[in-house]
Amino acid sequence: MAEIVLAVAASHAPGLLGLFDEAPEDSRRIVTRAYGEIARQIREADLDVLIMVANDHMANNRIREYPDFVIGMAPVHSGPAEFFRDWLNCGDYAVPGRADLAEMVFNGLNHRGVRATATRENLNFDDNISVPVKKTEIDLAGVPIIPILQNVTVPPVPDQNRCYQVGQELADVIKNDLPEGLRVGLFATGGLSHEPGGKRDFWIDEEFDNWFLGLLADGDHSKVLTEATVEKMEGAGNHGTGELLSWIVVMGAIGEKECDVLGYTAWDKWRCGIGAVSWNMNTAVVAG
Repeated sequence: MAEIVLAVAASHAPGLLGLFDEAPEDSRRIVTRAYGEIARQIREADLDVLIMVANDHMANNRIREYPDFVIGMAPVHSGPAEFFRDWLNCGDYAVPGRADLAEMVFNGLNHRGVRATATRENLNFDDNISVPVKKTEIDLAGVPIIPILQNVTVPPVPDQNRCYQVGQELADVIKNDLPEGLRVGLFATGGLSHEPGGKRDFWIDEEFDNWFLGLLADGDHSKVLTEATVEKMEGAGNHGTGELLSWIVVMGAIGEKECDVLGYTAWDKWRCGIGAVSWNMNTAVVAG
């Protein structure tokens, strides 16, 4: 039986790399501390593989043939994609993959009824994978990754309940299909509130962001699923805030655990509320 030993989540936005030095000192400090804590946990978790659940910004699939999830099975995952290189303003990176394990995850999810595709070619990574890789230096740590990019844009989008169920199926795959003794980490990346290219492009819904992070800190997953609906997310930013569904996938995989909010900040030029959390895999939430 493989074991999930790490579960974290954090926002991504191109400006976290390209505009970082221009941000207010307080915002830079919060992001550095939060991502630094995630980097520390990744280093100390002695992982065999890190599964990264992010959203696809319509860079890897045709709109009429859009899968709910696409799994990267390349032996090496490199980025950023050429079309995104100048905007991100970060150097090239290459992270080892685990094609053998990725294939097991792909087959296991499909056997459990999850609508997923996979590719052995390198995926096009923009800020979805590039930002967390560079901010945590996963590329330098040499931790193998399996990227899972999900559809949060093209209807019908799997809602929060379905994403939670997919997380539960992913946990079942990890525990029953992957090799005995394997240490697995989960890293959800996306959100918080933002509306890329929309009328509210530079608007950040700080009230929603703090409300959502508070829900996670309370640890009541049934309340999250009831209240953090896709409609609620879209109200806080069309085609952007729904990226938080990746966080809900990870929540489904780990069940109710104590959750620490590692930090939150909102600077309008990042065009996104930036926050991060970490779940304590050794402590379950006690019902009040």
